[in-house]
Amino acid sequence: MTRKTILLVDDDTSHRTMLKANLEAAGYGVVEADDGDRVLPALAGAEVDLILLDLKMKRVDGLEVLELLRREGVYLPVVVLTAFSSVDSAVAAMKAGAFDYVTKPVDIDELKILLERALDFERLQTENELLKKRVGEHFDFGHIIGRSPAMEELFATLALVAPSDANVLILGESGTGKELVANVLHQNSARRQGPFVAVNCAALQENLLESELFGHEKGAFTGADARRRGRFEQAHGGTLFLDEIGDMALGTQAKILRVLQEGTFERVGGDTTIHADVRILAATHKDIERLVAEGGFRQDLYYRLNVVQVDLPPLRERKEDIPLLAEHFLKRSTAANRKVIQGFHPSTMARLVAHDWPGNTRELQNCVERAVILCPGETIMPADLPPQLARLEPEGGSAAVSPGATLRDMERELIRVTLEQNGGNRSRTAAQLGIARQTLLNKMKEYGIG
Repeated sequence: MTRKTILLVDDDTSHRTMLKANLEAAGYGVVEADDGDRVLPALAGAEVDLILLDLKMKRVDGLEVLELLRREGVYLPVVVLTAFSSVDSAVAAMKAGAFDYVTKPVDIDELKILLERALDFERLQTENELLKKRVGEHFDFGHIIGRSPAMEELFATLALVAPSDANVLILGESGTGKELVANVLHQNSARRQGPFVAVNCAALQENLLESELFGHEKGAFTGADARRRGRFEQAHGGTLFLDEIGDMALGTQAKILRVLQEGTFERVGGDTTIHADVRILAATHKDIERLVAEGGFRQDLYYRLNVVQVDLPPLRERKEDIPLLAEHFLKRSTAANRKVIQGFHPSTMARLVAHDWPGNTRELQNCVERAVILCPGETIMPADLPPQLARLEPEGGSAAVSPGATLRDMERELIRVTLEQNGGNRSRTAAQLGIARQTLLNKMKEYGIG
């Protein structure tokens, strides 16, 4: 394993010398800095993997160094050294981005374990970013957002299915993002340079849908003043997305089946056979198997469309994704409405998580957009939500924090609520909050959260 190098920053010469000797004995390379103002020059002159930083120094203290590192875009793991009587300062340092802290007098064995953990955490983060980059080079999930097990499974399925030319049947409740998934499948297929054409089969009557799909000749019916290319022609060489396929009449289903079997069709009122090279992606919110059993949907067409089935989970089954989605919609909506809103009050987020969202992500998006428009301040409060959500009692009792709550109260409540959402899983909670697991454990201890 490559030897790791630590930048040791301490203005106490004897203490620095002792630490350097022990670190080198443990197999680390050590670069020294005698005060905080020497950190950036030291980083410029050496490849460093971790910074061991004393908090109390004469010229520039540790908290100032952390702020300087952040301004300069330096994101190395930092372990801070502090006197036992200054643990509050160490907690402040962790809020400023430090990985963890160790108190003086330093227990060398404890320090070595902590350094290994910090370096291992940094390695995992780096590997994760490289993995994301490699996946991103091969597959773009677009705006499909989620970290829940259900969404991870969906992403894996999409990555396997997209490069193929197989027809796909996308099933899911209204608002789960079926067209978004269809678009992602197209954009990651060999047909990505071709057109992506979408048709809502529920929005048109049977006679209009047939013309929409296959086109018509001039004079084919009253109002047909010119020849019109249908969606199959428009999608030639690309992908045709048939949304709400369960609402299609049986007569139109038969004609769709012929295109899938033979790859040809005629325009309405015409006799010229037209070739169509399209990949079909179909979607419905209905129970398609029940429709087939009851004779409302052709069984042969169902099997033609359902070469691969993709099931989209409703939002109520992946509640751990709600904070992530809400923050995404907040960012987008604040930009669109030119408002400055910092985030959600913990009690607001608790209500969002407690709601079942029958309209799924579309309902959540509309809710956040409404809240952004109505919010008078910089934090979205429960009163900014629709009445049925504002009155909602969050799971596990009231998660509300009084209007006069401090930031400390809000942080405590957010940690408690997020832990509940993740079933007490601390690693997942830390990842969702965007902090290190050790930082979460320290905050839990600080706030008395079991």
